[in-house]
Amino acid sequence: MSKVVVLLLALALAACGAADPRVRLTGEWPPRAGDYKTVTEEWTRSAVLRGSYQEVMELAATLKSPEWHLAHAERDAKNRGLEGEAKAQRIAQAQAESAGPFELMLMVTTWDRRENDLDKGKRSVWRVVLLGPDGKEIEPLEIIKDKRPAFVVRAEFPALGDFAVPYIVRFPREANVLGPGVRQVRLRISGARGGLEVRWDAP
Repeated sequence: MSKVVVLLLALALAACGAADPRVRLTGEWPPRAGDYKTVTEEWTRSAVLRGSYQEVMELAATLKSPEWHLAHAERDAKNRGLEGEAKAQRIAQAQAESAGPFELMLMVTTWDRRENDLDKGKRSVWRVVLLGPDGKEIEPLEIIKDKRPAFVVRAEFPALGDFAVPYIVRFPREANVLGPGVRQVRLRISGARGGLEVRWDAP
């Protein structure tokens, strides 16, 4: 095969892009932790909303699944040098957090910085919802801006862009975001200038 053909094939594959990985949506605590970077990438989705003349919004969203919570706890324990009972307590804490409200990290970049206001709730120019299997909208319990230094947030969420604002979004446990029989999770952000959606699909 000539170098030209190989180059054309590589360009074609790059243009198509890799499909988002399918993930386990059962909500069960995993038997073992995966590599933190890999797990975070597997549970992160991205999308772009474009207007007539420029990009309106860029989104990267990480769903904090039980797999993510366990991988994060293992990474934290390793960084802190925790062993034995102390490590077990850190993992137990992560499991308890996983059993609470469903949580996502949204990393949002807007062309007009005044529009980057998800934490204003009802006063925001954007509406953030999960979509149930029947298309019913599920509103968040709260949206909080993550005010930690950018380098700290980026160490946990590499998808954080240079101009992105990170938000922690919590949804009620009753929403059944993860659980037996769940096949898909959909997150939608919409406003007067349009909307975008990301989703997580089960195998």
